[in-house]
Amino acid sequence: MATAGCAEDRVSSIDNGTIKVGVNLDLGGAITWVSPSGSDQNLINSFDWGRQIQMSHYSGPNPFAPNGKQPRPEWAGLGWNPIQSGDCYGHRSKLLEQRNDGRELYVKCVPMQWPLNNEPGECVFECWITLDGATAKVRSRMVNARSDKTQYTGRHQELPAVYTNGPWWKLMTYQGDAPYTGGELSQIPAKMPWTGWTATENWAALVDDKGFGLGIWEPGVVQFLGGFAGAPGKGGPKDGPTGYIAPLHSEILDWNITYEFQYTLIVGQLAQIRDHVYQHAPKPAPPVWRFGADRQHWVYHLATDTGWPITGELKVNVDQADPQMLSPLVLFPAASAPTLYVEAAYDGAPGNLEVFWRCTGQPGMAGERVKTVPLIGDGVWHVYAVDLGTHPEYKGLISQLRVDPGPGGQPGKTMRIRSIGFTRPEAK
Repeated sequence: MATAGCAEDRVSSIDNGTIKVGVNLDLGGAITWVSPSGSDQNLINSFDWGRQIQMSHYSGPNPFAPNGKQPRPEWAGLGWNPIQSGDCYGHRSKLLEQRNDGRELYVKCVPMQWPLNNEPGECVFECWITLDGATAKVRSRMVNARSDKTQYTGRHQELPAVYTNGPWWKLMTYQGDAPYTGGELSQIPAKMPWTGWTATENWAALVDDKGFGLGIWEPGVVQFLGGFAGAPGKGGPKDGPTGYIAPLHSEILDWNITYEFQYTLIVGQLAQIRDHVYQHAPKPAPPVWRFGADRQHWVYHLATDTGWPITGELKVNVDQADPQMLSPLVLFPAASAPTLYVEAAYDGAPGNLEVFWRCTGQPGMAGERVKTVPLIGDGVWHVYAVDLGTHPEYKGLISQLRVDPGPGGQPGKTMRIRSIGFTRPEAK
């Protein structure tokens, strides 16, 4: 364990003899150093406070202008955006706590709103980092305490944002429809604006011309964003050229939410990065979402729920026209999941529960891919079995579901939902 540097650049690091990871204690504990042990080649870029490896979250309103303070014009479209390092004007986040016992590194900070001039976030960020061989396992948590209690629509979250130096410019991933079979990798274009793609093996890596670099793996996340900006192949931590990766989930971030995510950084050759994922990835299975303590990455369109905390169920308001629930992006064969089970209690007017789906390569939901079942409006728990497998368009790899919880336009009415998934819930 080590804490080094001047007051302007205090770095706390851990090193297990295989890799070294360091965080900058003057930038909210963002990760500013990743390298093999004993190497002076740092992979992480810190050209400005918007880079590093750091937490970065998004919500409304958009633009976000607290007490009339206006965002910098080029960043106004980001809305509410606290980040771990600091803001675009050069104000650093405030470190509240840090520990390093040589086995685990912990940091806690008040982040800054990136687009605004010296505006702390009404939230706290925490990170726990441990090393295991050539990997760093990171657990991150945001605890929100916003004065604005509006429930804004779900937004993409960078989980986290990862920026590498110029030599690590080749962005590699697997995008195919046969994950975990050793299929051919893809190189994501080195361009801005950043490219979005479906990483069907839940990982991506930025590597140099010899195939060595940094991978990030996040089980269950298939939506990624990334690319490279500047001249590839050269540059250090304070230079402009940079590679970028961000695993993404769309999330509703309530004013009082406690939101956590975990990821693994992997240092090594491209084949070693992929091998690590193959050795540790959970066995693929059709999804089951149980809403015991959170939304399981589901978001809404033309709908809200009753807010955080989530305790055993979602309570989705059906007061707006055509309320919709959207699942996170997923990947599973339709043939392995013919029946969707929705455990719900509905107290509204007569109508149907509608289930839409889209397959890989399709841009969105379509009216020809829908199945319906009648809703029972007695407010009692029922398990609705939706037979998707008999529909001629339910085939191939499924990438997302949409569940419409009954007819809208019913002020004061809700659909309560305990679970949605392809395993029938046990009777309660």
